[in-house]
Amino acid sequence: MGDEKETPEKRRERLRQEEVKGNPTGNLNDSSHRAHHGSLVDLVGGMGWKGTGVLIILVIAAFVIFPLFFR
Repeated sequence: MGDEKETPEKRRERLRQEEVKGNPTGNLNDSSHRAHHGSLVDLVGGMGWKGTGVLIILVIAAFVIFPLFFR
């Protein structure tokens, strides 16, 4: 009944926690990999749409604009 007010971030986290409870050993490798390397899903989910837009612009600038100046 309280699902109507649940934000997408909280719902994603709740579903992830349920998956971990159902299959703890299968998730062990994934969690250790994320701990060492991070996760793009966690990064984008924490920033919101404005932060994601800025990140995309910075990546485009790094691969397109900067090489033009440093040829």
